[in-house]
Amino acid sequence: MKKPATPKKASKTGSSPWTRRAVGDFRAIGIIAKKKHPQAAAIAGKIAVWLTARRRRVLLNADIAAALGRPGLPPERIAARADMVIVLGGDGTLLSVARLVNPYRTPIMGVNLGSLGFLTETPADDLFPTLEEVFAGKCLIEERILLSARLVRNRKVIAVHDVLNDVVINKAALARIIEMETVVNGKTVTTFKADGLIVSTPTGSTAYSLAAGGPIVYPTIEAFILTPICPHALTNRPLVIPDRARVEIGIRAGDDDVYLTLDGQIGLRLKSGDRIVLERSKHRTCLLSSPRRNYFDILRSKLHWGDVPRAPDPSGGRRIGVRR
Repeated sequence: MKKPATPKKASKTGSSPWTRRAVGDFRAIGIIAKKKHPQAAAIAGKIAVWLTARRRRVLLNADIAAALGRPGLPPERIAARADMVIVLGGDGTLLSVARLVNPYRTPIMGVNLGSLGFLTETPADDLFPTLEEVFAGKCLIEERILLSARLVRNRKVIAVHDVLNDVVINKAALARIIEMETVVNGKTVTTFKADGLIVSTPTGSTAYSLAAGGPIVYPTIEAFILTPICPHALTNRPLVIPDRARVEIGIRAGDDDVYLTLDGQIGLRLKSGDRIVLERSKHRTCLLSSPRRNYFDILRSKLHWGDVPRAPDPSGGRRIGVRR
């Protein structure tokens, strides 16, 4: 079993000090898949055969292993033993795995079995060519910063979590506007009066923050983004701050239902007077990236940049302006 890694700065590769080349000497490979996905077991089985033929040790999560009739392990034990982890699913699956492997700085290769997926960047059709690149030492490892979120109530810390994407304060369907007194490095920014507030990492800038009008931030930039959700004042705009900053958010919510959501997967109910303290985590998420695919390729593909919109087809047979 591995010991949690001591964080250290990666060797420079290209333009980012947080990008390094994968050495390719991965002996124990974990495979964790989205539960009940119809393709997951079949793909995991093919990967296991491919890896075994190359004398790699395969660690399957228990659900997939049971479907394949092979021995399996819980994800927590895979995280502690694997040299790299292959995640089959979507971004949600990768986020849950990242929480387990971050203390060990274990590289993650995300294979997209869904539709969108900014983190699971490898299409299933490109899986084995990408694995060949990994073991040939041609892939890069991008180290993504994390947010450490502490929930403080009555001067006591009641929850601590690291997040890769975002921390979201939002209200229930019928709740009134939330007042969120926001302080950065001891200096008052403003009291946001809004439906909520998103604090995201650059990795999370293409998630909820983007839908709320926030900017797309290159994932290895060392910054955080504060994006209000439907603010009462139209002059409240998204704000980009250094990742060394300490952010404190005080909640004024009366008796309304207000929640703190972490990476869209962990939810905590907030009370008026609660404080959320956000700082850069000492851990990082390590993502394997193919040299044949860069961040702008992913943006163009996922956001359909450059696609020509088609006119609606009122006739049911011919598209307006399209010759057949």
